Amino acid sequence: MNLFSLDIRKFFLVLGIVGLPLLVANLQNDTVDETPWYARPFTFLAGTVQNAFSSFSSGIRGTTAMYLNLIDVKVNNRLLSKENTELRAQLGALTELKMENERLTHLLSFKKSTKMELLAAKVVGRDLLADHHSVTINRGTNHGIKRNMAAITTGGVVGYIFRTEPLTSQILLLVDRYAVIDSIVQRSRERGIVEGRGPDSCRLRYLNRSDDVLVGDLVVTSGLYNIFPKGFPIGTVTSVAKSRYGMTQEVELKPSINASILEEVFIVINSKDEDFSPKEEDGKAANSEKEKEKGSSET
Repeated sequence: MNLFSLDIRKFFLVLGIVGLPLLVANLQNDTVDETPWYARPFTFLAGTVQNAFSSFSSGIRGTTAMYLNLIDVKVNNRLLSKENTELRAQLGALTELKMENERLTHLLSFKKSTKMELLAAKVVGRDLLADHHSVTINRGTNHGIKRNMAAITTGGVVGYIFRTEPLTSQILLLVDRYAVIDSIVQRSRERGIVEGRGPDSCRLRYLNRSDDVLVGDLVVTSGLYNIFPKGFPIGTVTSVAKSRYGMTQEVELKPSINASILEEVFIVINSKDEDFSPKEEDGKAANSEKEKEKGSSET
């Protein structure tokens, strides 16, 4: 027993002698903030886990931020698209208003330049039947409209009133097959009757085969019965066909106005003998040019 106790004392003495320097070295390492060797594996493992968690957290935050940004972009795109649509609608309305203002200014200028008594009207309806061509206007008997009154625009003949109501009226268009207007070839003064052939053509009838009519001639109103003003444009000759043995000739016209896009018209309340025929000097010059064309075509 004494021998064993002696050995134990020797063991602790040796352990103290060896361990004391290590303890001092460890304390010195702590003063310079270095990780002790026995803690380094745990520190490395903890750092690895912390870095992994930090990277994962950063990824989650980045993905969340990107998703929120995408939502904001989508919302902004919707707002911009809506604003763009509204701006386009406003631009379209402004363009339409500008065009209407230009038309009305032109109509007003024409009305001021003539001595005719005119009533402005807006087209509010169109006949959809293929074999009938008419438009409805927002003026009727309450406004002084009567049957057979002439309808015109600044560019030429539209037609005439054939049906009336207190607040509306219907205009039989020039191109309708039932429309007939007494007319004159402006250059040669040959007289005929214009009949509609729809939807965008007319013909000049009851001309003798020898009557002087050329392609390009302007056909105008005769002013007969004082319904239409005299010399107002009806259409331009597009073809002349003379049969070899017949007594007449077929003359096709292109109307001066396009009835399919009419929006405003004038109703002639009183033409007051207004004459739109060209002045004598202009007429002579036009006749001279046509005679040259006729001579060259015959040769």
